[in-house]
Amino acid sequence: MELSDRTRSGRDAGDAGDARDASAKAIELVIMRHGATPGNEAHRYVGRGTDEPLSETGRLQCMAAGCLMDVAKVYASPLLRARQTARICFPTADIETVPGLEEFDFGAFEGRTANDMESDSAYRTWVEGNCEGTCPGGESRAVYLARSNSALELVLHKACEREEGRVIVVAHGGTIMAAFSAFAAQGEQRDYFSWQVPNAQGYRAMVDLCGALPLFSNCTPFETLPA
Repeated sequence: MELSDRTRSGRDAGDAGDARDASAKAIELVIMRHGATPGNEAHRYVGRGTDEPLSETGRLQCMAAGCLMDVAKVYASPLLRARQTARICFPTADIETVPGLEEFDFGAFEGRTANDMESDSAYRTWVEGNCEGTCPGGESRAVYLARSNSALELVLHKACEREEGRVIVVAHGGTIMAAFSAFAAQGEQRDYFSWQVPNAQGYRAMVDLCGALPLFSNCTPFETLPA
């Protein structure tokens, strides 16, 4: 039996609506690691429990990354180093801090170097387990991924609801590794640690929000902020 004109036109309108919805749920992500801190320069584990400022080197790295004056909104980790990076690189933007985007919690390893802990059995066990286990007093990788990625998903969906075509996030190396190791599209998937980036650098990607989880494609590293 043929569809009535009304039913047919309704389905056509629905198809068009679905296409618009799919388009509306695609967003560009620019995610940047903060500039260097004194702890980074000393090769210490600088995580959620260390809220130190940028070093002078870190400030220079941020300035070298670029300064975008036409950005209205930036989402940042609550930690000082991320907020300072956001203010240097996006001086006129409204900076919205997002709980959950903080760096990995290294617990008892926080503020120490690998050399400091070469005889620490708990540290050796953690490293030999590919850094996936729980740091004493801190997080496991699975817990961290759940915490950080949930916060980033919230940011992406909020930005989409606000019809922001591009979302800019300033956070941490761990934030980037967590997100891209979980959400990179087939053919772009890589190991957690392979998504590491230097201070004040990051990735851009197109994000499809139509599925149960975000899907990142065209994942491209950057040294200077994309205009």
